[in-house]
Amino acid sequence: MTTATATATATAPGPISALTMAGRSLRISKRSPDALIGALMLPVMLMLIFVYFFGGAIDTGTEYVTYVVPGAMLLCAGFGAASTAVSVADDMKNGIIDRFRSLDVGGLPILAGHVTASVVRNLLSTTLVLVVALAIGFRPSGGPLALLAAAGLLVAYITSISWLAAALGLLAKTPEAAGGFTFLMMFLPYPSSAFVPIETMPSWLHGFAGHQPLTPVIESLRALLLDQPAGDTPWTALAWCAGITALALTLAVALFRHRTR
Repeated sequence: MTTATATATATAPGPISALTMAGRSLRISKRSPDALIGALMLPVMLMLIFVYFFGGAIDTGTEYVTYVVPGAMLLCAGFGAASTAVSVADDMKNGIIDRFRSLDVGGLPILAGHVTASVVRNLLSTTLVLVVALAIGFRPSGGPLALLAAAGLLVAYITSISWLAAALGLLAKTPEAAGGFTFLMMFLPYPSSAFVPIETMPSWLHGFAGHQPLTPVIESLRALLLDQPAGDTPWTALAWCAGITALALTLAVALFRHRTR
């Protein structure tokens, strides 16, 4: 091997992994502290509003902070996933994807990097929500295995909506449109058992609230955190998470190929 060949081999870029792309996404988040603080603080503020403004008027059969924490964590994850859709759309609009494709970077690592960064950000924000909840009276009573299962389910849910957000970011033509597309993820916790029991809702809403994806996730988290009977609900929740992940991943890869061909 000649010296020139050896030098070219040493300096040629190798394959860029999803972890490398995730690191890039996290560094971008650090450069936008206002957006990061908003994503962290808004779910906390909403939880405090529900607990202290409305909690006294809502009968859940237990302390309202105990009832509301699982829903607040999922609401937090929805806000965090919205920023993922905006980031993906921003990359597509600004030509960053074309630059990556000129290197040894495929579509899947790029998208997986955004999703990995989303999971990390969402875990930090849901941890903050949990810390604040503990400070205002939330007391989980589940054992170590139940708490570990709750954490695993939460990660599965965050992963599923992060992939969905990535697909919506590719579907949108602008970052602003991507933010609008993710409204559904931020709205879904409300017509569920997150903040009030389903039986207190209008009868015409019971079918949707009882069978939408978030309700089994919320009920499973509540049962695992509070050492209550969970039945088959966690398996239903995991099935929803797996189905959303598979559908969103397939859609995201197809949209990426369509947008970059």
